[in-house]
Amino acid sequence: MTMDEATPLKVALLGCGVVGSQVARLLIEQADDLRARIGRPLELVGIAVRRLSLERPGIDRALLTDDAMTLASRPDVDLVIELLGGIEPARSLILAAIGAGSSVITANKALLASDGGTIYAAAEAAGVDVYYEAAVAGAIPIIRPLRESLVGDEVTAVMGIVNGTTNFILDKMHTAGADFASVLAEAQQLGFAEADPTADVEGYDAAAKAAILASLAFHTRVKLSDVSREGITGITSADIAAAREMGCVVKLLARCALSEDGTIAVGVHPTMVPVSHPLAAIPGAYNAVFIESRHAGRLMFMGPGAGGSPTASAVLGDLVTAARNRVRGARGPAESTYSARGITPAGRVRSRYYVSMTVHDEPGVLAQVATCFASHQVSLQAVRQESEGAEARLGVMTHQATQEQVDAALSELRLMPEVHPEIAVMRVEGA
Repeated sequence: MTMDEATPLKVALLGCGVVGSQVARLLIEQADDLRARIGRPLELVGIAVRRLSLERPGIDRALLTDDAMTLASRPDVDLVIELLGGIEPARSLILAAIGAGSSVITANKALLASDGGTIYAAAEAAGVDVYYEAAVAGAIPIIRPLRESLVGDEVTAVMGIVNGTTNFILDKMHTAGADFASVLAEAQQLGFAEADPTADVEGYDAAAKAAILASLAFHTRVKLSDVSREGITGITSADIAAAREMGCVVKLLARCALSEDGTIAVGVHPTMVPVSHPLAAIPGAYNAVFIESRHAGRLMFMGPGAGGSPTASAVLGDLVTAARNRVRGARGPAESTYSARGITPAGRVRSRYYVSMTVHDEPGVLAQVATCFASHQVSLQAVRQESEGAEARLGVMTHQATQEQVDAALSELRLMPEVHPEIAVMRVEGA
């Protein structure tokens, strides 16, 4: 063994929570295997934490520090793993690590979706790597296929279930017939949902992941602010039942696709998914991402989307790749933004829609509703009507239409005396 082969690559870990503690444990337990795969040993030289007093079983206390900036900017460190989350201080710490010559592995979807361009530009200037497989869909390998495996193809659409909390809630509402509030409480008890579940149930978490996926798939810098977003807090048992009667299930889908004019439509919305679609069968807290491309066709990736061990697996995969590059004096792929596509305005995104409303059960009302949709160029595919005394519940499935066409029709319908103003609308996946 040469001196170089015996010299360890030094690793700094920022954050020692659920994922960070698992990463630290795996670095120790799998040291020999990691050395064999990389060609040099890895040495964990420090772990930045917010509270030094907190007990961390299995972690050498001598490694702990509450001075994250000093650790991140050490010039002798080769690889920095950032698992703090949030925008700051994570952004400053990553930039300091890059400035000191370290390659970076991060799971920080919020930062990459909001200001990834700054991180990538700094890494390019410094000649170091940034890897982030763990930022989207936990253990599922989806970043590398988009970044490397499919780079010779033309991706036309990426959509998926990228938030396990919302999938658990919607799946339980569908299978058990429970309402949103009770299933959310159960998800919190089981650890699938945070005490403050806003980021998950309002779609912010999924929107950040959608921005990252769209950026990779379409070689364009897409930011969180570009993503149209709607959460699941308004989904009712009646919506779930209506979807079942239409042969669908409700999923919170992140969807990124090329529009006819070459712009990118990117959004996160509750969506009725036909039971024949592979995404309809994804259970519990699992994630799945479905890719459509010109030549490879349709591909689907499925697995655990969160949790300490699955996410740590993705982090370690990136760590090995970045370390191998370091040993060889090579670099991984840089940010690709050559296509510089625009973002499709939310109102011009085309989809099918399911619209549910209560109307007076009188002759001619259905014809008025159909005429209203037609006047806004919204074609109806199917209509369901259930009488409820003097009123009727009307369910309308549209053909493809833009969001602004559907919104205009709904605005007019809400002004009709025969139609109750509380109208529910949901997107429907499929042609």
